[in-house]
Amino acid sequence: MKFELDEDQREFKALLRQFVDREIVPVARDWEQSGRYPTEIVAGMADMGLFGITVPEEYGGLDLDPVSFALVFEEIARGWMGIAGILGSHSLACRLIAMHGTDDQKSRYLPDLATGKRRTGIGLTEADAGTDLQGIRTTARLVTPDDGGEPYYVVNGSKMWITNARYASPLPVLVKTDPTASPAHKGMSVLLIESDTPGFTVTKDIPKLGYKGTESCEILLDDVHVPVSQLVGGVEGRGMQQVLSALEWGRVNIAARSVGIAQRAHDEALAYAQQRKAFGKPIADFQAIQLKLGELGTQVQAARLMAYWAADAVRTGRADGATGMAKIFCSEVALQAAIDAMKVHGGYGYSTEFEVERLYRDAILMSIGEGTNDILRTVVAKSLVSGETVIGR
Repeated sequence: MKFELDEDQREFKALLRQFVDREIVPVARDWEQSGRYPTEIVAGMADMGLFGITVPEEYGGLDLDPVSFALVFEEIARGWMGIAGILGSHSLACRLIAMHGTDDQKSRYLPDLATGKRRTGIGLTEADAGTDLQGIRTTARLVTPDDGGEPYYVVNGSKMWITNARYASPLPVLVKTDPTASPAHKGMSVLLIESDTPGFTVTKDIPKLGYKGTESCEILLDDVHVPVSQLVGGVEGRGMQQVLSALEWGRVNIAARSVGIAQRAHDEALAYAQQRKAFGKPIADFQAIQLKLGELGTQVQAARLMAYWAADAVRTGRADGATGMAKIFCSEVALQAAIDAMKVHGGYGYSTEFEVERLYRDAILMSIGEGTNDILRTVVAKSLVSGETVIGR
C-alpha cells in the first residue's frame, strides 16, 4: 500500500507550488476584490501547458494521470479557487472531446485547446435543471436542407452558471435531440457550438458571493444553426453518458480544490496563531487555539488522502462511489477549515484585509458544484448497495 507521490508527481507539485506562490498568492485578494480578470495568470497557465492536462499527448497535451490532475487543482485552489475554475471547466470539456469526439472533432479542436489558443467550458446547467440534468429544456431539431447540403441542428434554449462562457469556443452543450424519449437521457446529445455562431449570445454575468476571478454566465441559444458534424461522437442519444464520464473527473477536481482551500485555511490559521499575541504570549500557546489547529491539520490531511484515493480509483476504472465520497468529505472539510481559520483570527477573520473570509466564501460552493452533497450521498449509497464500491476490503 502506497501513501506517497512518485518522483514525477512530487516534482510536478513543486513546480505548481512555485507558480502559485509567485503568480497567484500575491495578487489574489486585491484582484478578487476589484473584479479584475486574471489575464496574466491565465497566460502563465497556458505557458506551463496546463490547458492540456486532459488532452492526449498525440494532440499536444500532457494527458495527466488522475492523481497529477488532482495536484493541479489542489495547488491552484490554494492560491485562488476561482482560477482553478477557469482550468476546471476547460479540462472537463477537453476530456469529454478526447474520450467521445470523432477523429475529426479531436483533430480540429484538441491541439489548440491544449495550448490555450482555444478555451472551452461545459454547457450543462439551466435555470430549472442543475443536478437533474434530464430536466433540461434546450432542444436541437435536425434539419435536412432541400438542396442536399449538410444537415444541421436548430438549437433553442438557455444555459446558466456557465464558467468560461465569454471565452469558450467551442462550447460543448447538452441538448435534447429527442425531447419525447423515455427515459429522457436516451434523447440527449452534446453539440460543440462555436461562440461566433449567430443566435449564440452570452446575456449576462451572474453576481456571486465567491468563486470570483472567473465569470459565470447565462447563455441564450436562439435558433442557433449547428452542423451535424458538431455532434459529439457522431451519434445521437449518448450525451448523458458522455457528460457523466467527464463529471467523474469533475468530482476529483472539486475534491482537490477543496483540499487546496482547506490547506490554505490551515496555513493562514497556523501563521496567525504564531504571530498574534494576547495576554503577553502568542495565541498558539493557548489550549483553545491548539485544539482548533490540531483538528484542522488532521482533517486537511485526511481530506488530501481521500482525494488522492479517489483519483487513483478513477485511474483503475469507474469510480462513482469513490469520487462521490471524496467530493462530499473534502468539500465539507474545506468549509469547516475556513470557519475554524476565521475563528482563530477572531475579529480579523471577518475583515477583507485577511485571506480567510475569501476562503470561506469560496468553500461554500464546493458542496454545491458537480452535484450537491446530498445527491451524491445517494450516488454513494447506490454504489455500495450494488457492490461497485466495497468498504474495508
